[in-house]
Amino acid sequence: MKKKLILLFIAFIMVILLGGCILHNDDTLTIGSRNNTESIILSYIMGQLIEEKTDINVVYKENLGGSNVVWNALMNGSIHVIPDYTGTIVITYYGESPGTAEETLAKTKELVAKDNIVAFNTFGFNNTYTLALDETSAERLGVETFSDFADVSEQFTLGAVFEFIDRPDGLPGFQEEYDLKFKGVKGMDHGMMYRAIAEGEVDVINSYTTDGQLQIYDLRVLEDDKSYFPPYHALPLVLEEALEKYPELEGVLRQLEGKIDEQTMRAMNAKVDNEGMMVEVVAKEFLQEAGLID
Repeated sequence: MKKKLILLFIAFIMVILLGGCILHNDDTLTIGSRNNTESIILSYIMGQLIEEKTDINVVYKENLGGSNVVWNALMNGSIHVIPDYTGTIVITYYGESPGTAEETLAKTKELVAKDNIVAFNTFGFNNTYTLALDETSAERLGVETFSDFADVSEQFTLGAVFEFIDRPDGLPGFQEEYDLKFKGVKGMDHGMMYRAIAEGEVDVINSYTTDGQLQIYDLRVLEDDKSYFPPYHALPLVLEEALEKYPELEGVLRQLEGKIDEQTMRAMNAKVDNEGMMVEVVAKEFLQEAGLID
C-alpha cells in the first residue's frame, strides 16, 4: 500500500511538472493590470491588438491589486506585460528622483532594463495626481490651486486611495510641500471616492487627471502650482524573455505609441465607470477608431 501511495505521489508530481512545461511552451502571454479601470482598459487595448496582429493567445489577470502587487508579479514572472506609469516606476519601485517627462521616461527605460524588463515609449497621456473638491465650495473659498487650498485645508476631510496615503510620492511629501493640514484622512478604494464626496463622507479627494467620473460630478480640479507631482506617463512594460519568445510583440506594441491623449483616456474611463460599458468593448472601439484593427 505504501509503495502504491509513493507511485501515485510521483505520478502526481510528474503531471504538475508536465503541465507546467505545457503552459510554459504554448503560445500564451499573460497581461496583468491593477485594480482600477484605466489599467484594465490599457491591458485589453494591448491584448486585443496583440491577438489581432499575431498568433499569440493572451490571458488577462485583472484587478491584481495596487502598483506594488502588479510590479512584483511582473518581476517574478507571473505575468509578462503590464501598463504602468513613469513616475511610479522611477520613484516608487526604484527610489530615484524624476525629472522632466523626457528625463523620467529615459530613466524608466534605464532602470527597468537592469531587471530584464523593456519599457516602450508612452501611450501619449500623463495621468497625474490632483485634488478635486465641490465646485460650490471652491468658488466660495476662491480656491484654484493647491497653494490656495493649503490656506483652508484644515476645514476638509480628504478621501484618498490607500496607496496614495503611503507611497513616497503621495500624501506625506505632498502635505509637506504645500503645508497641508487636513481635518482628517480616510483611505478608500478608487471607485469609492466619488460616491464618498457626493454623499458628504469626505470633502476633497485625490483624483487622477484622467478619471472618467470627473465628467459627471460637479468638482473643481485644482492646479499643482508648484509642480510637486512628477510625470506619470503610461506605457507598456514587457519582460525581456517574453520579447525573446515573441519578437513580434515589439512591432505590435509600438503601434500604440502616442495614440492616447488625456481626453481620450478620460472618455474611455467614463464609458466604463459612468456608462457601465465592458472594458473589452471600450478597448475594441478605441482600436477600431484609431485604425489599428478592423
